[in-house]
Amino acid sequence: MGSKWLKSSRLFFDQVMQEARRIVWPTQRDVVFTSIIVFIIAAMFAIFLFFVDQVVISSLRLVL
Repeated sequence: MGSKWLKSSRLFFDQVMQEARRIVWPTQRDVVFTSIIVFIIAAMFAIFLFFVDQVVISSLRLVL
């Protein structure tokens, strides 16, 4: 029973290593470009939320 578990574990890890060799890692240029895009979108979202917050605050001041 232990031998079967050991063989299946070995087969599993061999298959994991085969799949890991197929991974195509992004280039440094791709990572930098994607990071810049994420930063820009996050900044735009933060600005949008700032304006929404200002509208909500102004509306609440009018009501209260």
